[in-house]
Amino acid sequence: MERRPNVGGSQRAVRLAVLYAVVLTALYAGFVLYDRTAPGGTSSPSTNGVLLFTVLFLAFGIGGVVYTLSPAPRAVEVDLARVTVVGRWGRRRSFPPLDRLSVRIVRRYPAGWLAGTEVELVEVWGPDAPVRGYLVEEELFTGASASTRER
Repeated sequence: MERRPNVGGSQRAVRLAVLYAVVLTALYAGFVLYDRTAPGGTSSPSTNGVLLFTVLFLAFGIGGVVYTLSPAPRAVEVDLARVTVVGRWGRRRSFPPLDRLSVRIVRRYPAGWLAGTEVELVEVWGPDAPVRGYLVEEELFTGASASTRER
């Protein structure tokens, strides 16, 4: 069995999640500071809406980070019988062998400060497998048949 780590896809997803969290935190801090300096800003957080805003901030922060990290699997394991995608949270999805697997590139991201290598958003499917989307390092599914048509 060959294990192909998804270094570029993981790097892009983690850096994008950190960027999202930093921007969201800066917006939150700005609104809280404005609330503290506005007329009536010295009232308790539960009566002026800051408590509700904090709960919403946490929900959007956690949800956004999970949503950003989820499409980037940790690795792809390839053997003669099947291809297994090891997800970010440990979930393993099995697909048919590479020679029966179809891959369509949805979007290609150039190398840059989000990832040191070129990264692709791909759709992967097989004869008996549903379509799944993954953010992967270029060439991670090498050996699968490339598809440019709609499935």
